[in-house]
Amino acid sequence: MGAFAAEATGEGITPERLIGCGMGEIVSFRRARIKAERRLAEKTASANRLRYGRSKAERELEADRDVKARRDLDGHRIETGDER
Repeated sequence: MGAFAAEATGEGITPERLIGCGMGEIVSFRRARIKAERRLAEKTASANRLRYGRSKAERELEADRDVKARRDLDGHRIETGDER
């Protein structure tokens, strides 16, 4: 019958051999797929929180600092009179 004929008929398979082969647990592919999708979504959400996750107060503070820095820089500009 072939190389696996003894295994297909159940001959030669002992409980010790089944225990020793390290059979894994039964997995539902649907549940595994959903878990993988959730892990990916959480990873994406975490990256987005790091990138965009600032409070309104933090955004306004940064905008105010940018305005002040630009104003201070413009205040130190030397007028040459060449502008038209």
